[in-house]
Amino acid sequence: MKSEVQKIGFVSLGCPKNLVDSEVMMGQLKKHGYELTTDRETADVIVVNTCGFIQSAKEESINTILEMAELKETANLRRLVVAGCLVERYRQDLLNQLPEVDAVLGTSEIEKIVAAVDPAAAAAQDAAFVASNAWMTRGLPTYLYDEDSPRLLATPKHFAYVKIAEGCDHTCAFCAIPQMRGNYRSRRAGSIIREAEQLAAQGAKELVLISQDSTQYGLDLGIKDGLAGLLRSLARIDGIEWIRVMYTYPNSLSDATLAAMAEERKVCNYLDMPLQHASANVLKRMRRGGNRQLLEKLLNRARQFVPNITLRTTLIVGFPGETDEDFEELMQFVRDVEFDRLGVFTYSNEEGTHGYELDGQVPTRTMRTRRAKLMREQAKISKRRNKALVGQQFRALLEGLSQETDLLWQARLESQAPEVDGHVLINDVPEGIRPQPGNFIEIEITEAHEYDLIARVISGSAGEASAQTA
Repeated sequence: MKSEVQKIGFVSLGCPKNLVDSEVMMGQLKKHGYELTTDRETADVIVVNTCGFIQSAKEESINTILEMAELKETANLRRLVVAGCLVERYRQDLLNQLPEVDAVLGTSEIEKIVAAVDPAAAAAQDAAFVASNAWMTRGLPTYLYDEDSPRLLATPKHFAYVKIAEGCDHTCAFCAIPQMRGNYRSRRAGSIIREAEQLAAQGAKELVLISQDSTQYGLDLGIKDGLAGLLRSLARIDGIEWIRVMYTYPNSLSDATLAAMAEERKVCNYLDMPLQHASANVLKRMRRGGNRQLLEKLLNRARQFVPNITLRTTLIVGFPGETDEDFEELMQFVRDVEFDRLGVFTYSNEEGTHGYELDGQVPTRTMRTRRAKLMREQAKISKRRNKALVGQQFRALLEGLSQETDLLWQARLESQAPEVDGHVLINDVPEGIRPQPGNFIEIEITEAHEYDLIARVISGSAGEASAQTA
């Protein structure tokens, strides 16, 4: 039977780990000759890759599915596929309650994407597998992509996410990730390095390493200090200029990893470590362990190893049992540590997690008040730390025209991760320099705001200079 599917659209929700899954699915489809489109009105099939982490993410996923389903009536859409974490948590509910959905794919089924979008072009058993109830006999997800997996980047070509591991072995009381992603499983270092070389050949200059816990990388393979060794190997790849590590875990941050960060020029002096809280009482109930003193000791150790390190964390307020005293301890912790970057979430009570049945549920209004108070404190810290940068010169990666106004250029410092941190806005470019997105430039900070910086260009990169004289 000849396929009638011509154009396929994608909507990828949630974290960068989900985005990599979408890129692999798009790569599979492109390999099989399908056309990918960003115009939803013309798509024959739309794939919604969902997030199911917390309630707000689940609501966004459901609303997006329903929004896309309307295109069956108003546009060209003939088939709607739902993939990702929401499927792992609520597969049968999606099939039963959303008749608009034609097929579902869990996080270990992304290689079945062709059968899901176009049953006519796939083997009958593949198409049947996608819509069947056989999922109930399967265990936890086991899929792990590698360097041979086709992948179509959705990021600007100058940076790419590289998933170094999948799944999680931690049992944090607030988190359902192990249910959706399975046990922790590292990719082989050789596979990661070969993929990084391929990305460099495609023009990537920054690699952002991601997983549920990057500091645990290699432990399941029997490798000690696996992340440190991986960082040093990636730093040898020609063309790659920045290597950034996201999602580290406090219990497994080693001196070897900090040493690699301090000694390897290409490894960004940037530590993203979601700490969640600082009160021993709350950390215990979260099944995280530790206390404020241990966390401060850990962060001081990081700053001693890497004196100019950028510290980023995320925190949860309103976890069951969090008292006013616990919150005030968290506030003081934030004041004392002075994180460069900080995000705050209100607790989401997720069914299937240990925290779901805990007593001491905190009222929503109290959670929101605590979050706002913490973010106001962080805004003051961030602005003060940003003001200290005024007059200093830095190397920055030019990203293109500003997302806020097309009158300014936008760049990022080594201390700013893509999509989650602030930007540098360029309002002064010397005559004769033609900014090229994806090139490095030298800038001087001229103004500071709470999260963004203003700068002028001092000089372009060698790549720009050669382009100007060609």
